[in-house]
Amino acid sequence: MRRLLLILALLAAAPLAALQPDEVLDDPALEERAREISSGLRCMVCRNEAIDESNAPLARDMRLMVRERLVAGDTDEEVVQYIVDRYGEYALLNPRATGANWILWLAGPGMLLIGGGIAALYLRSRARAKAVADDDLSPEEAARLRTLLEE
Repeated sequence: MRRLLLILALLAAAPLAALQPDEVLDDPALEERAREISSGLRCMVCRNEAIDESNAPLARDMRLMVRERLVAGDTDEEVVQYIVDRYGEYALLNPRATGANWILWLAGPGMLLIGGGIAALYLRSRARAKAVADDDLSPEEAARLRTLLEE
């Protein structure tokens, strides 16, 4: 039972492992804001990992930047915009649905609709082709076919 509790405690603390003690702000409210902002920012080295979870030196620099901006009095939006201005929209784990990003947000559902339309048209044309092929021959066509086969 103790081993299980120890393992659970270690797993629960795993996301906090990247945050160094010297990075933590003295003000608990500012620290909470910093962690909330950091959880939405992507580590530029580790890709799909938040900067709070990454041990990369660049992630540490980004965490420090977030805290510096908060101490300077910036709002959460200003801090995020500062990071985006510096590193681009890619720094956001959940990109904004504005401007050119609309293409990315709509591409998946759009391709699904286009693929579904193509599949429906294909199945519909196959059904029509089968119906035409199943028609019986007229007596004139049957006689013509017999003469062609006998030759």
